[in-house]
Amino acid sequence: MSLDVLENLRLELRRGCLVLAVLAKLRSEYHGYALSKALAENGLDIDENTLYPLLRRLETQKLLVSQWRMEDKRNKRFYRLSEEGQSALERLLVEWRSINGAIEKLLDAPLAAGRRET
Repeated sequence: MSLDVLENLRLELRRGCLVLAVLAKLRSEYHGYALSKALAENGLDIDENTLYPLLRRLETQKLLVSQWRMEDKRNKRFYRLSEEGQSALERLLVEWRSINGAIEKLLDAPLAAGRRET
């Protein structure tokens, strides 16, 4: 497998996971930089060029609400889940757990179980 193919697959997998991680973290209010830092501390580094468009998209989808406020003498935009975002997060977590459980079962299954005898 080429490195390009592997990288594209990795990015595809990561995109969906980042949406879930951002929604989960925004159960509490964060501004962009603090959110990025909190995600990185939990092992999910996210580039600013990925994070801010994602936040805008989630807000456009009404999953987040934001508010501009002064903090440390700077105007910062704070994000948090909307009610619709909380509902979406709960549903996505059910789906995530279902998919994760199925994949774990597939990985734990003996390799020969899916093979036919010839």
